[in-house]
Amino acid sequence: MSKKITLIGAISMAVGTMVGASIFSIFGVGAEIAKQNLPETFILSAFYAFAVAYSYMKFGRKIVSNAGPIAYVLKGFGDTIVTGSLSVLMWLSYVVSISLFAKGFAGYFIPLIGITSSPLSIGITVVIVISFFTVLNFFGSKAVGKAEFYIVLIKLLILGVFIVGGLFTIKPELIAPSFDSSHVGGMIHASVIFFLSYMGFGLVTNMSENMEDPQKNVPKAIIISIIVVSVIYVSVALAAVGNLPLKQLIASQENALAVAAQPFLGNFGFLLISIGALFSISSALNATLYGGANTAYSFAKEGELPEFFERKEWFGTTEGLYITAGLGMLFALLFDIGGVAAITSSVFTVIYIFVMISHLKLVKEIGGSAVVVSFNLLLISFVFLLLLYFQWIDQRIVFYGTIITFVASFAVEYLYRKVRAREFKKIRYHNKLNKEK
Repeated sequence: MSKKITLIGAISMAVGTMVGASIFSIFGVGAEIAKQNLPETFILSAFYAFAVAYSYMKFGRKIVSNAGPIAYVLKGFGDTIVTGSLSVLMWLSYVVSISLFAKGFAGYFIPLIGITSSPLSIGITVVIVISFFTVLNFFGSKAVGKAEFYIVLIKLLILGVFIVGGLFTIKPELIAPSFDSSHVGGMIHASVIFFLSYMGFGLVTNMSENMEDPQKNVPKAIIISIIVVSVIYVSVALAAVGNLPLKQLIASQENALAVAAQPFLGNFGFLLISIGALFSISSALNATLYGGANTAYSFAKEGELPEFFERKEWFGTTEGLYITAGLGMLFALLFDIGGVAAITSSVFTVIYIFVMISHLKLVKEIGGSAVVVSFNLLLISFVFLLLLYFQWIDQRIVFYGTIITFVASFAVEYLYRKVRAREFKKIRYHNKLNKEK
């Protein structure tokens, strides 16, 4: 038990993933769309997250598997080509996320130490930061959870300084919400974007086999992490929008929070928030690398990925870790993957939808209210359609990329089944509570 991830460690990893690069890098974009309604936007996004979390918590009490949501989908749909396609897509989304976080770290770190940004300096930074957290993961679950706790603690202390300082100097007229059709439309648009910032809570399910008392702690970690992150997001939005005119906040774009700290903290605030961004990205990278490695190994054990992913020892390290880290590094070095990140957001939303459909089918066995699950399913399906709509309007290439990704994953899964005659080993996914009884 001493080597297991504690409840605090799991919450830290979920919070670290959610309060990652997005709150620092897309805050200005959100302000441009939602305007002074940005705090209310984060509340609406949190509502979406709680809708998904309802099913995750119910499943988390019954099924313990590092495959997380794919285990839940398999329970409801069985071993189908859809389940297989989603599992491959989910693992690849972790790989892409790792590469995005590494590039985001380089983007903040290189200017901070006064080095000229170039492909070489970015590449070196990417290799170093992914290698560092791969070594950290080498020491296992407890080391990862403990490191994540301290990284997240420092990050939250920095954000705490920003929030407290900002709330004391807030200008009420800057945050007065407007609910005319234009502002409400912008708020809904931005809420779909920032919904993606809450997706890290699902990482808890990808470490359930490595947690203390997972049937109790998985649901607790999910709900507590979403509540903590919701309070942070709304408080940060109030402090930022309430201290800096929208035009300046929008113009700042990627470093909007650092600029927003200057009115009440001066140049020290700019530096402090920049350092906070580095800690945020580091914690998100650390947690995502751990979750991706666990997911890869779990899928391999069930026959969904090639056997080399489930090798029991990688020089003594966690299974699947080196493959996941190596591919993440390769993506970061070779590709401009901003559009791919938007595609992975669509992937996660589709996985959420299938988890809720599975819950609806198994509601008597898993527990919960069929009415609540049905409402949540309709809500998140609407969010997914809005996500596709905004991709079509704003990023047409990303829209096509999303469609191609789903079609390609289906084709790859179909061929893999035919060539390897692969099937999930269903015995791995079972109700552990029933087994104990």
